[in-house]
Amino acid sequence: MKKFILSLSVIFTFAALLAQPLPRVTPDKAGMDPVRLSNVDAIIENSIKIGEVPGAVLAVVRDGKMVYLKSYGNKSVYPTVEKMDVSTVFDLASVSKPLGTAIAFMQLVEQGKIRLTDNVSMYIPGFKGYENPEGGRPTDIRIIDLLTHSSGLPPYAPAADLVAKYGSPSPEGLIEYIATCKRDFKPGAKFQYSCLNFITLQNVLQNVTGMKLEEYAQKNVFDVLGLKNTTFNPKPEMYGKIAPTEKQADGTVILGKVHDPLARLLNGGNSGNAGLFSDAEDMAIIAAALMNGGEYNGKRILGSLTVETMTRVPKEVEQLGRSLGWDNYSSYASNNGNLFHPTKTFGHTGYTGTSIIIDPVSKVAVILLANRVHPEDKGSVVRLRALVANAVAGSVVK
Repeated sequence: MKKFILSLSVIFTFAALLAQPLPRVTPDKAGMDPVRLSNVDAIIENSIKIGEVPGAVLAVVRDGKMVYLKSYGNKSVYPTVEKMDVSTVFDLASVSKPLGTAIAFMQLVEQGKIRLTDNVSMYIPGFKGYENPEGGRPTDIRIIDLLTHSSGLPPYAPAADLVAKYGSPSPEGLIEYIATCKRDFKPGAKFQYSCLNFITLQNVLQNVTGMKLEEYAQKNVFDVLGLKNTTFNPKPEMYGKIAPTEKQADGTVILGKVHDPLARLLNGGNSGNAGLFSDAEDMAIIAAALMNGGEYNGKRILGSLTVETMTRVPKEVEQLGRSLGWDNYSSYASNNGNLFHPTKTFGHTGYTGTSIIIDPVSKVAVILLANRVHPEDKGSVVRLRALVANAVAGSVVK
C-alpha cells in the first residue's frame, strides 16, 4: 500500500512539473527595455477606449521565458460586465490552423505517414484536382498546396446552404462539398487564403490516424506539453473562464462554442480551420517549444528539422510568403509589424481578434488575444496588432 501511495505521489509530482508555466523574468533580465515595452499598455488601452475591442490579454515571451503578461479591459460587456484576467480562455478562430492542425499534421510527416508532395486524392477518394478550361489532364492538389494556401480552393463555403442540404452537424457533407467544388486556379499559381484547405487537412489526418483531429491534437500535442486550457470543444465546466464572442439574434452570446459557422454548424467544433480554445500562458508554452526546436520542459512535440521546415517558406512558393500552416510575409502578415525579421518571422491571426507572432531570430513571441466580435462583429484589430508588435520589437535592446 505504501508503495502504491508513493507511486501516486511520484505521478502527481511529475504531472505538476510538466504543467508548469513558463518561468517569469523582468524585461531587463531578458534584454528588453521595460520603459519601451510599457508602450504596449497605452496602445491597447486606447484601442479599448475607441471601441475596437472590449478587452485583451498580452503575453510576451523571450528565449523561453515569460517577460510580460497582462490583461486589459473587460472579458464580457453583455449581458453582464466582467473584467478581463490573464487566465481568460479565447476562441482562437483561425489561429487553430497552425496550433491545432499544422503542428499535429507535421507529426505525421516526420513519422513517415504522409509526404508533403502527396496528392490529396490519395487520402480522400474522389477529391478533384484543377480542371484546365483549355483541356488536358487535371492538375492534382497536393498536401503542400493546402498548407501554403496555394491550392486554388475557394476561401469559404456556403454554410447555410450546406446545413439545409446535409443537416447540422454534417462533417461528411462538408468534405463531400469541398472534394468536388469549383477550383479557382491551378495549384501553386497564387495565394488565396482558404478555410477549406485546413478542413481538408483535418480530414486527411483523420483518415490516416483513425482519430478525430480534436482527439489526436489533445493526446499528441496539448497533453504532451502539459497545457491546461487548450482544447477543442471545451467542457461546460470550463465556460466560466471563456471570453464570449458574438451576440445572436435571440439575445444570447456564443460562449464555449466556436464562432466560425463552418466549424460550429457543419463540423461540430472539431474542425481544421477553427475551433481551438486556449489562453495566453498555454500559447506561450507552444511558442517557447517552437523557438526551442520543438521541445519544452523536456517534452518534444516536433523534431528540430520539422520545425525549421514548417516555418520556412517553401522555395516553389517563395513569392507567396506562406510557410506550412503559418504566415511569414504574405498580404495577410501585417500583424508582424515592421521591426521583426522580415522573412523568418512567422505567425497567424484569428477572426475573433486573436494572434500570435514568433520571431526565431530575436527569440521573441507576441501573443495578443482579444474578443473583438463581442458583443457585435464590428471592431478591428488589424492596426492594433502591428502597433503592439512594433512596441515589443522596439523594446529589444540586447
